[in-house]
Amino acid sequence: MPNRFTFQSDDTVAAHLAGLLDSAMDAILSVDEQQHIVLYNRAAEKIFGWTAAEAMGQPLEILLPTRFRAGHAGFVRRFGQTGVTSRRMGDGTVILGQRKDGREFPMDASISHLDTPTGKLYTVILRDVTERVRSREELALFAAEASAVREQEKTRIARELHDELAQSLTALKMDTIWVREQLRSDPDGATAKLSQMLALLDASVAATRRIAADLRPLLLDDLGLAPAVEWLVQNFSQRTGVACQLDIDESLELDEPYATAVFRIVQESLANVGKHAQATQVRVRVAPEGREMVLVVEDDGVGFAADGPRKPNSLGLVGLRERAHLLQGRVEVRSVPGQGTRVEARIPVREAA
Repeated sequence: MPNRFTFQSDDTVAAHLAGLLDSAMDAILSVDEQQHIVLYNRAAEKIFGWTAAEAMGQPLEILLPTRFRAGHAGFVRRFGQTGVTSRRMGDGTVILGQRKDGREFPMDASISHLDTPTGKLYTVILRDVTERVRSREELALFAAEASAVREQEKTRIARELHDELAQSLTALKMDTIWVREQLRSDPDGATAKLSQMLALLDASVAATRRIAADLRPLLLDDLGLAPAVEWLVQNFSQRTGVACQLDIDESLELDEPYATAVFRIVQESLANVGKHAQATQVRVRVAPEGREMVLVVEDDGVGFAADGPRKPNSLGLVGLRERAHLLQGRVEVRSVPGQGTRVEARIPVREAA
C-alpha cells in the first residue's frame, strides 16, 4: 500500500501520528505552497473517492467544483500572507467539494498553515455535512408549508364562521325583529317563526361544535384517547363510505403531549386516505409495544411511488413525520402504485413525572 503521508522517517512518533490521522473521522489533507496535495488521510479517501495514491501530488483543485477553483487558490494565498481566515469548523460557513465522480456536496472546513524549512504547509480539515444541510432544507421547506397550511386553516375557519354562524345570527336577528313586530297582530305566524328560529339555533350550535372540534378534539379531553380515536374512525367511515377497521384497547390512556400527537397522526393519516387513496377498506391500529406507541394506518387504495417527487406546497406526509419527530419518534411509509399504502408511526412514550 502506498504511503499516504510525506513522512520519510520510520521512527515511532511519525508512525503514531500517521495512525492518528488515518483514524480521524474528518478528512485531513495538506498542500504545499503550489497547492499540491502532500497529505491525505483515509477519511479524505472515503469522502472524495480518490485514493491516496491517486491524490498525492495532485493539485488541490481536483477536490473542488471548477467554478470555485481560481477563487479558492487566491483565498489560500491570501491566508498564507495574512494568517487571517473566516473559515472555522462549526461556524456555519459551508463550502462545496467535488467527489471523484463529479458530484458536488457541502463541506464544513477549517484551515491552518505552518512554516517549514521547505516553505508553507497548509492543512485543511473537512467534514461532509450533506445530511445536516439536507435536514435544514427539509425543515425550512416544512416551516414554509406549515405556515401556508396554517393560513389556509385560518381562511377555512373564517369562511365557516362567516358562512354559517354570522349568516345564521343575522337571520335570527331579522326573525327576532319580525316576531317582535308581529307578535300581537299575527300570533300564529310568530309561533311558526319561533319554531324556525329554534331549528336555526340548533344548526348553529351544531356548526359551532364542529368548528370547535376541528380546532381541539374535545372528546380527547372529556373521554380519553381510545373513544376519541373511535370517533375519528366512525366519522371517517360516515363521510367517505370507506369501511374502516379499528384495533385499539378501549382502556388505553396517554399523558400529554402524546395523546394529542397520536390523535392528530391518526386524523391526518385518515385525511390523506380520504383525499388521495380511493380506498375501499382501511385498517387502523393503535397499541403500545414496549416503551413505544405504535400507530398503523393501512389502506387498499391506489398507492403511489414512495420515492417519487411530492406535490409542491403540499404538506402531505412531511407533516406526519414532523409531528412524530417533535416527540423523538419516526414515521415509515410503504406504498406501491396499485397496492395501497401503509403508514407506521412509532413514538417513544415516557411516563409523566
